[in-house]
Amino acid sequence: MKKPLIHNIWHGLKTLFVGRARDLGDEKIFQKISLIAFFAWIGLGADGLSSTCYGPEESFLVLGAHLHLGILVALATALTIIVISSSYMHIIEAFPSGGGGYLVASQLLSPTVGMVSGCALLVDYVLTISLSIASGTDAIFSFLPFEYQGYKALVATGGVCLLMLMNLRGVKESVLPLIPIFMLFVCTHVFVILYAIFTHIPIAHEVSGVAVGSLKSTHSTLGLVGMLLLALRAYSMSAGTYTGIEAVSNAIPMLREPRVETARKTMRYMAISLAVMAVGIMMAYILYKVESQVGKTMNAVMLETLSAGWHSTNARIFIMITLFSEAAILFIAAQTGFMGGPRVLANMALDKWVPTSFAMLSDRLVTHNGIILMGGAAIVLILTTGSSVRFLIVMYSMNVFITFALSQLGMVRYWWQRKKRDAKWKRKLFVNAFALLLSLFILFSVTFFKFLKGGWITLVVTGSLAFIAFHIKRYYNRTSKMLKRLDSLVEAVELEKNKETKLPPIDHKARTAVVMVNGFNGLGLHTLFAIIRMFGGSFRNFIFVHVGIVDAGNFKGKEEMENMEDHIKQQLNRYTRYVNGLGFHAEGFLAIGTDVIDEVETLALKIGKSYPNMVFFGGQLAFKEETILNRLLHNQIVFATQRRLYHLGLPFVILPIRV
Repeated sequence: MKKPLIHNIWHGLKTLFVGRARDLGDEKIFQKISLIAFFAWIGLGADGLSSTCYGPEESFLVLGAHLHLGILVALATALTIIVISSSYMHIIEAFPSGGGGYLVASQLLSPTVGMVSGCALLVDYVLTISLSIASGTDAIFSFLPFEYQGYKALVATGGVCLLMLMNLRGVKESVLPLIPIFMLFVCTHVFVILYAIFTHIPIAHEVSGVAVGSLKSTHSTLGLVGMLLLALRAYSMSAGTYTGIEAVSNAIPMLREPRVETARKTMRYMAISLAVMAVGIMMAYILYKVESQVGKTMNAVMLETLSAGWHSTNARIFIMITLFSEAAILFIAAQTGFMGGPRVLANMALDKWVPTSFAMLSDRLVTHNGIILMGGAAIVLILTTGSSVRFLIVMYSMNVFITFALSQLGMVRYWWQRKKRDAKWKRKLFVNAFALLLSLFILFSVTFFKFLKGGWITLVVTGSLAFIAFHIKRYYNRTSKMLKRLDSLVEAVELEKNKETKLPPIDHKARTAVVMVNGFNGLGLHTLFAIIRMFGGSFRNFIFVHVGIVDAGNFKGKEEMENMEDHIKQQLNRYTRYVNGLGFHAEGFLAIGTDVIDEVETLALKIGKSYPNMVFFGGQLAFKEETILNRLLHNQIVFATQRRLYHLGLPFVILPIRV
């Protein structure tokens, strides 16, 4: 039986661009696709490091002529990074299976609060992708002629598409090509920071005198309260610097065993590198008295000032390489959104806040639906805003502090409840409480300063997403209650005592009913009873097919996969025992994979060798009223499987299950 031409063409293109399907039977599959701490630092830490390309700039634009207040902002920024990173170390410890802010808020506060936290994170991750790509595009166009500015949105869109394709190939595959670029950024910017510091050491006395004089002048002009308020505003406007810290706790399932230790090591790498970079860039601004220029980032201006005394050719080459590394790492920073966003979507899908299809994995073992959604949303945002960094940054960083605050509140409650079981509960509670206060301050400050400038859009989008999630959850709950009525069939079967029946010899040529099931439940039994009722005794053999779907919820390790296989065997055995009791021959066939249709096709060809006279049956939910939610929230696998088997010349009957 040959597969249709269109299927072969699609499979060939998919293999070319995305790669061959991974082998779930490979015992080393989890090791092959997981990330060690260094790779995780690159994939997740780039978001934080890239923020040094625009976070310090936002602070210094607020400071204006009072440049030396940046010293206070730099110190406060370093303290915040340390506190928030330490608090997330505790989250990693308390939730070793991952989940981050969504899971923390769901389990420690309430599922609804967790949903709000998840929605806030999703919007933030989309903005992470959009802003990172837009900022990277700005860095590229900083050294291109001004007339090329109109192409920025097009280049940014291409960048999103490229990252989407890389992530569809796999997490590790999307990180490995980025290593040279990431290290180029680190090396060039460490050099810039050290060069700025060491070249000013000979005139340290003069520099400190100017700084003290400037602070005194600011104090006399604004007063102590005014000076502190200006510093606090500048500090809050650099909130984008801290985004990405939470990504490690979300991405624990992607990390190499032992995952908790790998996550902690990754977090240390991120915290140290981010603190050094953020403080170092701010100090360089102060030392070189950098001012904003139209059409150039402040980093570009700082680099020109720093290299002003160099040979012109060397200076230009260095500036171009450094700006290229900034543009590149800003593109890489979008990787955090592609790694964290689909993971949050998958966790919410498992809890039925969003369509369950977002928990499904592709044959490359990535949450492909989430990757496509995050990338598509980012492209829409880039095109609607014209790839404007100024506009995107207004919308950015508000949501992540909603998640930060809810996560820290949950952890404060967690440590208070465990005070009798953890000797170090006071220290841990203090860290999370301090992080909560910082998060709330930044959240309220950013909301206050950005709300009327466009920040309200972020809150409206987040609120709308939460509204949709609430209705999706309510729909799934209502459908679940309706399906529970069918579970009475399971109770009836369990209570029924079938007499021992002597089975006739197996006749492989007799008519055989192949029934698709997804567990020993009311849906499967309803389909079985419908076959017996409609066709009487015309079928002498019953084959039950159960495909175990590997999704984000169960793809956590070899042991988890083995447990799923054992569970499926038990479910199939219950079917075969019951049907044997009715006097029919019965067998169970199972497969584990990411695509039901492909696995059923493989099993169909296998079953057909022993039972050539077979007919496939599958049950499909039939609602009284067909709505958009019915079509979106329930898969059409039975219909798709029917079409695939028809191409193979195999009959497939769909039986309605009215709910």
